[in-house]
Amino acid sequence: MNTIKRVVGSTLALGIMTAASGTWAQQKEVTIAYQAINGPFIAAIDSGDIEKATGYKINWRKFDSGAKVATGLASGDVQVAVIGSSPLSAAVSRGVDVQLFWVLDDINEAEALIVRNGAGINKPADLKGKKIGVPFASTTHFHTMFFLDLSGIKPSEVKLLNLQPNQISAAWERGDIDAAYVWDPALSKLKQSGKVMVTSGELSKKGKATFDGIAADRKWAEANSDFMVKFVKIAAAADADYKANPASWTVDSKQVKANVKLTGAEAKDVAASVALYGYPSIQEQVSAAWLGGGTNGGVAKALKATAEFLKGEGKIDAVAPDYGKYVTSKYAEAAMKLK
Repeated sequence: MNTIKRVVGSTLALGIMTAASGTWAQQKEVTIAYQAINGPFIAAIDSGDIEKATGYKINWRKFDSGAKVATGLASGDVQVAVIGSSPLSAAVSRGVDVQLFWVLDDINEAEALIVRNGAGINKPADLKGKKIGVPFASTTHFHTMFFLDLSGIKPSEVKLLNLQPNQISAAWERGDIDAAYVWDPALSKLKQSGKVMVTSGELSKKGKATFDGIAADRKWAEANSDFMVKFVKIAAAADADYKANPASWTVDSKQVKANVKLTGAEAKDVAASVALYGYPSIQEQVSAAWLGGGTNGGVAKALKATAEFLKGEGKIDAVAPDYGKYVTSKYAEAAMKLK
């Protein structure tokens, strides 16, 4: 009788602990969302190094946009995800309990507003009345609206179409749109018959920074902190390896082949695409310029500025008082100490 009580009591206690720390506490499996963003992280995915380092079974899921990633995080279908600063800001402003723990890239020149050759668009004012394809609630949407504002163009004076990158490529080929604000691999394809009007790097210098990051469900991350630290260690190593020898990314290299395989990019475009991004070192990431600094950290301030934009666009109902709680440097700091 006492044995039965002990077994029942232990089972109940385990159930309570599991519920308290998230339903994943005893599982060594995770679903991670990634997007078609060329870079060192894609090579790390293909290498299997994260699985080897963590011992976890990883279900990699490719998403077309940050908005869809945010939905996956909110539903619990995804525990860790690559997501842009705009959809992340929207998600946490709506109460999705996630934390950004790694800056995948500083978007820099990797996202751009490109206009079609022959569309008669030679200066910003020429965009009036034109059709512009852009994934809504994305970093490119954020910068599209910022650029229109800087150019003195009202949103009602252009025709914004909510299109995912693959849809943008198709619409461009059909001649259905005159311009698009997008990223690779779609951007590279559009450049073949278009010209860049402005890049995100240029707009970031005017006070509205954008980036891609990796966020995790807060409870899952805390229950799987060892995984999180080792994950960051691999991501940081991939970035450092690229920065130390970018010339090694030749068309027949394993890194380029991995990006072609997972993003759908053309091998000849990958190296140039990756070079457009900035990759903050792990030391830079933990500083106040990025993940550190709490409420006044670079990422937290960028998320708030983005939220203010989204509220103005009617995409979210309210701006949170503190975006610092949606950012953490603790896993990166621990990864720096990991041997």
